[in-house]
Amino acid sequence: MNEGIEGTERFLSPGSGRGLRAVRHFSAGELVFACPAYSYVLTVNEREAHCENCFSRREDLFKCGKCKQAHYCNVECQRSDWTMHKLECVAMCADGENWCPSETVRLVARIILKQRVTPERDPSERLLLLSEFEAHLDKMDSEKDEMNHADIAALHHFYSKHISDIPGDQALTELFAQVNCNGFTIEDEELSHLGSAVFPDVALMNHSCSPNVIVTYKGTVAEVRAIREIDPGDEVFNSYIDLLYPTEDRKERLLDSYFFSCQCTECTSKSKDKAKMETRKLSSPPKPEKIKAMVHYAKIVIEEFRRAKHYKTPSELLEICELSLEKMGAIFADTNVYMLHMMYQAMGVCLYMQDWDGALRYGEKIVQPYSVHYPAYSLNVASMYLKLGRLYLGLEKKKQGIRALKRAVAIMEMAHGKDHNYVAEVKREIEEQK
Repeated sequence: MNEGIEGTERFLSPGSGRGLRAVRHFSAGELVFACPAYSYVLTVNEREAHCENCFSRREDLFKCGKCKQAHYCNVECQRSDWTMHKLECVAMCADGENWCPSETVRLVARIILKQRVTPERDPSERLLLLSEFEAHLDKMDSEKDEMNHADIAALHHFYSKHISDIPGDQALTELFAQVNCNGFTIEDEELSHLGSAVFPDVALMNHSCSPNVIVTYKGTVAEVRAIREIDPGDEVFNSYIDLLYPTEDRKERLLDSYFFSCQCTECTSKSKDKAKMETRKLSSPPKPEKIKAMVHYAKIVIEEFRRAKHYKTPSELLEICELSLEKMGAIFADTNVYMLHMMYQAMGVCLYMQDWDGALRYGEKIVQPYSVHYPAYSLNVASMYLKLGRLYLGLEKKKQGIRALKRAVAIMEMAHGKDHNYVAEVKREIEEQK
């Protein structure tokens, strides 16, 4: 076994299998450990804005001379990425417009290549090997099986000419399941999606709905920071999911995506459920079955909206949000998480349509309840203050803009670390206003 990660150790966590625990004290805001990506891929939509190799965001990137798709900071970055990019470069040149594998397929292709190129233990595997990832094949339902088959077919279709002897279907089924269960999405400070990656050591941490660490990214390196005091012997817990929703929803999501039933303190106490499910103050409170029916409706609308994003126009999407808010608002208070979910979607559509006033209206309603429902130092709260701050400044509401950006910085300094370039950028934005 390698030297491991200083200050922590791998151990058998009661009821959860392996996990990570602290062997020394960590203060809130302190870096517990950093982990480079074993393998990663930049999302296609961010190609012109970020370097394919180091994920730096800059304006003067230059593109790969062959495929004209990948962009780089400089020759060093291009050289460093070539072993991985070569695989896609050749395929993109051959297929042209028809080259469209999903991000997961692209990531798995890179993992296969990486395993060939560097069979020895990677710096990202100090405590957990990628080959040790759980696949949970025995728990897959038919829908997940179908998605897996589709991914395998796509891998063969787009890469069989470029990767010699692709592993057999059984090995691929396992690898896709491992990546789906242990992969991470890399996001920027506004929680926009930048890409996908695997970080084996980060995947060792078990889940809790009241986590004591947070994972943020510096380029393609994952950084794990304490968000509250951690004592020697404490298990280190990360959150695998969005923590906005009530216990029942979180449990469903964890069971569906990660195949376990959460028994954390938050799930047993359900301490935040009452506030999350707040109903309107009416002369006679709504009956339980009315509330249940409305929750059922909310879940259907959330799913319908997710699908509609692919084929409806922005104004049609906004209409779905507004109609559902009106309907739910008859029973739910504005601070109810299902209301907040649709407001957040509406805000996203307004931003896309450059309706800054509309976006601001929704954002102002969301930010306070977010601060109540999410744990301390939540990236969701930070990104909301950031969006609001930038909207205020764009609309020349300077005082409110600075106040919102300062609130974002307070959280980001804890979550990203004081020396992160995202923090420096926001501080610069504040300085420019003075």
